[in-house]
Amino acid sequence: MNPKIARLSATEKALEIIWELEKKYGDLMFYQAGGCCEGTQPQCFEKGGFYPRMNDAMIGTINGHEFWIDRDLFEYWQYSHFTLDVTDGFGPGGFSLETPLGKTFKVIYTLFTPEELKNLEPVKRSE
Repeated sequence: MNPKIARLSATEKALEIIWELEKKYGDLMFYQAGGCCEGTQPQCFEKGGFYPRMNDAMIGTINGHEFWIDRDLFEYWQYSHFTLDVTDGFGPGGFSLETPLGKTFKVIYTLFTPEELKNLEPVKRSE
């Protein structure tokens, strides 16, 4: 049997920032909205610091921290692998925990192949 294909991964640079945030805040969560203000930038919060809306999608975890996506955004990007990365600078929202570090999380999207689409990890939907 083929192993399931992950929908989410993270770069080493992103993991370094996540480890730093874990030391300061403990359990984390990520949420990527589809609205105008945050520019679909992934936001990092303390776990429970943001509540996904009904039918939002949890596409995977990074270091055990859930990564949620707005339900409408997921419908558009469901055929893509998300790679969480980080860059220098301040994102448009500024509410994310990495902002005081002068960093901004970003996502790199890569389309799944037809073969990968047949064997993707399932998503969890909020109720």
